[in-house]
Amino acid sequence: MSQPPPKPTPAYLWFDTEFTSLEPEHARLLQVSLLVTDIHLNRLTPVEDDVNLCITLEPEAKLSGWVKENLVDLLARCRSEEAVSVAEADRRLAALVDQAVGPTAASIADRPVLAGNAIHMDLMMARLFLPQFEKRLHYRLLDVSTLKILWNDRHPGQPFPKDAPTVMSEYLPAMIAPPIGAAHDAYYDIHASLAELNYYNTRLLA
Repeated sequence: MSQPPPKPTPAYLWFDTEFTSLEPEHARLLQVSLLVTDIHLNRLTPVEDDVNLCITLEPEAKLSGWVKENLVDLLARCRSEEAVSVAEADRRLAALVDQAVGPTAASIADRPVLAGNAIHMDLMMARLFLPQFEKRLHYRLLDVSTLKILWNDRHPGQPFPKDAPTVMSEYLPAMIAPPIGAAHDAYYDIHASLAELNYYNTRLLA
């Protein structure tokens, strides 16, 4: 008996996190960001509903040297009144998924796909700290890093310039305006990942 054709993915969940350490036993969330599109990279929710939250930093949290050196501004925000609890971040992320695609599908194969660069690391953080969000996810991942590897191997010396705002603006769909910020800000990075996928769509997959 032939298998039924697979259903289109209901949504791409463009997700990124910043965290305190690459060691899972010490890692704590610092920032979460989420933007939801359809498979054609069109927004499913308005920009004002995007999630972009800094997380309250626990006094005893261990920070890697890289984080201390490169995420100074984010650490200050995580120690301010702007920061929210991990539980509140989990609630807000889950709510945005429900707003975009409706109640969680009974079958994990019918749920939206987590998307981004090196997205397995962000899935690890979701599994550790964001249970309501994580249970709304498909078992597959859309990892732009896979295409990055193929592109860089075939076109050495021509990487996608994610730190160049003009290039990112060129490859972001019209409905998605580039954010203010720079690399290693989670909200900037989900836009950069989305633009990078669109770049490969036109040059590698066409």
